[in-house]
Amino acid sequence: MKNQLFCPLGIKFLILFLSLSFLNSCKISSEDDSSNQKEEWIALFDGTNMEDWTPKFAGYELGANYRNGFVLKDSFLSVRYEPQDTFKGVFGHLFYKDKFSHYLIKATYRFVGDQMTGGPGWAFRNNGLMLHCQSPQSMELEQDFPISLEMQLLGGNGTDERPTGNLCTPGTDVVMGDTLFTQHCIGSSSKTYHGDQWVNVEALVLGDSLIQHIVEGEVVLEYKKPMVGSMSIHGFDESLKVDGTPVREGYIAIQAETHPIDFKSITLLNLCGCMDKKAKNYKPYFVKSDNTTCVY
Repeated sequence: MKNQLFCPLGIKFLILFLSLSFLNSCKISSEDDSSNQKEEWIALFDGTNMEDWTPKFAGYELGANYRNGFVLKDSFLSVRYEPQDTFKGVFGHLFYKDKFSHYLIKATYRFVGDQMTGGPGWAFRNNGLMLHCQSPQSMELEQDFPISLEMQLLGGNGTDERPTGNLCTPGTDVVMGDTLFTQHCIGSSSKTYHGDQWVNVEALVLGDSLIQHIVEGEVVLEYKKPMVGSMSIHGFDESLKVDGTPVREGYIAIQAETHPIDFKSITLLNLCGCMDKKAKNYKPYFVKSDNTTCVY
């Protein structure tokens, strides 16, 4: 979504240290063969198919892949546009089948080629990982963006500074420090990535208590207490937008915002699960209990 840069108040280094230390403590050496301690990463996209993803384009029914905008190409999950295509306001999102609340997601992306003819200037080399999305089934036919938190992915124009890993808030607000932020986009502290180079990004999402954007191993932005709030979307079901409602879980989506992009991989470590040590599927790195999933 549109990038309106704003300098964040700064990263809370104590929280950062504790959270990253926790994740590092969860990494088990290859010498430890204890099955319950092995990290079980989910390949949301593994380079072979798009079966677990569903498109939703503004103005089109759920499942309609408008002009084959989302495509499996050369083992990449890609957004593509035909040379003759002209932008007509049809923004798209591709949703993963499951929703999550506490997790670490990793993605590797690159921008390629030219922007679609007529695409808005702010959408040049612009895409996003949409976190805590409303369900795709709840989106209205003409809705342009889901109520969600966007980890904005940007590419440089070859000259200007243009950080990636920013935050945009379609239909949401967040708290940074002790301050409620209602502006649409907040800039990160990341470097600029020009050209068609691959960039590694991560998001640590702990319900509504802490969310961190990480670029090439560096935390570049963090916030907490996401809630339904500011507009920045159109065509939504007003009954779903109750301002102030905490946003603690949701779906994951990627965007089609008029510029071609490739995703090499998208993986997720679920941090919510069985926390009963007697269960076969207990994991010591879980931070949120869901003992309904326990297997004995």
